[in-house]
Amino acid sequence: MRVAVVLIYLSGFASVAIGILVLLSRYSVEAAEVLPTSLLGAGIILFGLLTIAVASGVARGRRLARLILTIYLAAQFVLQIVTIVTADTWDWTSVVEMVIYVFIAVAVWTPPGSRYFSVVPADQTEVATAG
Repeated sequence: MRVAVVLIYLSGFASVAIGILVLLSRYSVEAAEVLPTSLLGAGIILFGLLTIAVASGVARGRRLARLILTIYLAAQFVLQIVTIVTADTWDWTSVVEMVIYVFIAVAVWTPPGSRYFSVVPADQTEVATAG
């Protein structure tokens, strides 16, 4: 699970960096595409920051954090597809990010990663906190 958490943080930071680069690339596009490029870059930055924010909850095994992470990854996946369609410059970085998103989602939803988010039964609470 630690590998998945590290990948979540790295993915968030990479999304912020890519979002900044996409946002700055608005200066090299046609005038009609400045607003969409700016909004796309801002969206990538926003969801990257949100992913970083939810990573600590995932590291603690919070089930809600895993669900929110999945929603953020899906939104980022869509933003990366839009990036591939609209901007030719960022195709390879978007594909790499999308592969990482799929790997993270698989890691937190399939065993053994999914067992990390399992609920501890009430009668075993003392055993879980004592160890």
